[in-house]
Amino acid sequence: MEIRKVEKDKKKYLALLLLADEQEDMIDRYLERGTMYVLEDGEVKAECVVADEGDGVLELKNIAVEPGFQGKGYGKALVDFLIRTYSGRYAVLQVGTGDSPSTIPFYEVCGFRRHHLVKNFFTDHYDHPIYECGVQLVDMVYLQRKIGT
Repeated sequence: MEIRKVEKDKKKYLALLLLADEQEDMIDRYLERGTMYVLEDGEVKAECVVADEGDGVLELKNIAVEPGFQGKGYGKALVDFLIRTYSGRYAVLQVGTGDSPSTIPFYEVCGFRRHHLVKNFFTDHYDHPIYECGVQLVDMVYLQRKIGT
């Protein structure tokens, strides 16, 4: 297993990015200013994008694992990599996600704790309803994990 930084042609991984954020113009808001990594295990199995949000906060903007390989530790391996890579450079790793039983438990297992909520984020910023596990996402839940020294 290898994790490598993607310096150019980030849109090459659009299909994978869209698994985590299903509207391309929302991805465009952070993709070029963010730092992208892909996890390869024979082939690309997962990706993530992080961005500096100021005040010691590094935000995980996108993380996705190919559907056939979910639940095998690739997502957690990416989060652990980010913690190791950015420890001492940032105080907090933050992620915003929908209030879904398929995502919140993953982040909690990775050491994140609920921090704050942005009301109506998904209904205000996406051009169509977003559903996860049969439930429409409305509010953005932010979780944080301390990564500073």
